[in-house]
Amino acid sequence: MSQPTGGVHVGLWWRQKEPTVERDLDGLGEQATDGHTRLTDIGGGTEGRSMASIPSIPEYYAGKNVLITGATGFMGKVLVEKLLRACPEVRALYLLVRPKAGQSMEQRVSDMMTCKLFDRVREVNPDFHLKIIPISSELTQPGLAISPEDVERLSACINVVFHCAATIRFDEPLKHALQLNVIATQQLLSLAKQMQHLEAFVHISTAYANCNRKHIDEVIYPPPVEPKKLIDSLEWMDDSIVRDITPRLIGDRPNTYTYTKALAECVVQQEQDKLNIAIIRPSIVGASWQEPVPGWIDNFNGPSGVFIAAGKGILRTMRANNDAVADLVPVDMVINLTLAAGWYTAVHRPKSALVYNCTTGGINPFHWGQIEHHVMSSFKRNPLEQAFRRPNANITSNYLMNQYWILVSHKFPALIYDFVLRLSGQKPQMMRIFNRLHKAIGLLEYFSSQDWEWNSENMSMLMSQLTPEDRRTFNFDVRQLNWPEYIENYCIGTKKYVLNEDMSDIPAARQHLRKLRNIRYTFNTLLVVFIWRVFIARSQMARNIWYFVVSLCFKFLSYFRASSTITK
Repeated sequence: MSQPTGGVHVGLWWRQKEPTVERDLDGLGEQATDGHTRLTDIGGGTEGRSMASIPSIPEYYAGKNVLITGATGFMGKVLVEKLLRACPEVRALYLLVRPKAGQSMEQRVSDMMTCKLFDRVREVNPDFHLKIIPISSELTQPGLAISPEDVERLSACINVVFHCAATIRFDEPLKHALQLNVIATQQLLSLAKQMQHLEAFVHISTAYANCNRKHIDEVIYPPPVEPKKLIDSLEWMDDSIVRDITPRLIGDRPNTYTYTKALAECVVQQEQDKLNIAIIRPSIVGASWQEPVPGWIDNFNGPSGVFIAAGKGILRTMRANNDAVADLVPVDMVINLTLAAGWYTAVHRPKSALVYNCTTGGINPFHWGQIEHHVMSSFKRNPLEQAFRRPNANITSNYLMNQYWILVSHKFPALIYDFVLRLSGQKPQMMRIFNRLHKAIGLLEYFSSQDWEWNSENMSMLMSQLTPEDRRTFNFDVRQLNWPEYIENYCIGTKKYVLNEDMSDIPAARQHLRKLRNIRYTFNTLLVVFIWRVFIARSQMARNIWYFVVSLCFKFLSYFRASSTITK
């Protein structure tokens, strides 16, 4: 295939040298040769100030105007709730929101505030909604489609920006992912530079932005390509051409999400001389640990959908490494770190952008094999309603074994179920559900089959800077995580908050599982009888083998009974 001029050779553009680390001459910290900070006890604006003069986190946010993007998303909601509850004196939260699915931005924000997540805030302050100010915005439009009046308003009052908005779809077309994750970030940074009282810009990235490396430090690595050159080149290309060259562009990264997130970090870093910047890199963000309630989750993304599919008995097999670390991190820990990083960035004004790897694997590891065990145990104790089969999923790293179980435990039952639906005049659906499930799990295989090592020195440093009270209120110490308890609450959370099932219906759900067990036993018995009639009863050799196996079983049982009698 011929290469269009100036487009396909994007992957061959300049590549910077690897950032080597050297000791800063002042002895204040470690600097990477590209100018960003690794060990960050460096403060640009707190020299000579006593700890007593530094405000606590709630004291800092008191009276502040905060701008949040992605506020209607999973992490954004938790961030809004935590700010309102833990920092009650915050002046106002400006939320960039777009109309969606026939809903205006006001309706979307109103619906968000009525969900169970905000119950604790509502109890303390029923009028908390007065502090929330929606701003019409669209990330795919020039200037984020913010009106000139709102730009002027935000420029005059915003003190802190939390940029949470992004597309998290792994299979997003590159052009769209670039628009949402990179270009929108550029435009928000341009707006931030107009803000007269801005003290901190906090960007939410991902720990997998550099997943092509096995060891990841808290530095901003050289981008795979210069973002501006990529944006300019893709602008004139047809979508089909971009789709064809995407694998070559992303190289050894697994998808467009991690690729564009790496580019976005570079874009943010370019403004570190003009803005006080922090970058948060969470790993796989899961349900809440403690706040506002244990196990809160509101979506099927990531492990949540896998857990629900396993609990419903739909998922029977998944390709993953049992011994690989499942780097899950609770959403409330990520948000606590984010708010603390915003405080530290504004109060200490570090000389360069600080990166915080918000991960658990290197500090409090938990493995995929352990997750499988605890998820299955939890859903057997607290089953989901109207399960398709009893929960019984298995993890294997063997490709052929995984394909065998997909055929036997997924496709074959789906075909039978759809055949029964057709006979009853209903539309077949189970094979379509399994195909979607296989696609989703396939996208996760890269992350569930290998390990990474993340340096988390900045996260430890930040924790050491907090007062004991702030450490309790904004707890992100992953060493305190009790994994079996967390997974139990996570599974219950999917039942209560995603599927909206009532815990009082658990006895009926358990009865349904018993019914499924009896159906399974009956089916297996009929299958054995069928095999006997078709194969064994027609062959003298097969009958001899069968009788030999049965006689061995009887001898074993007789020996076992005799041994038990002697023991007594």
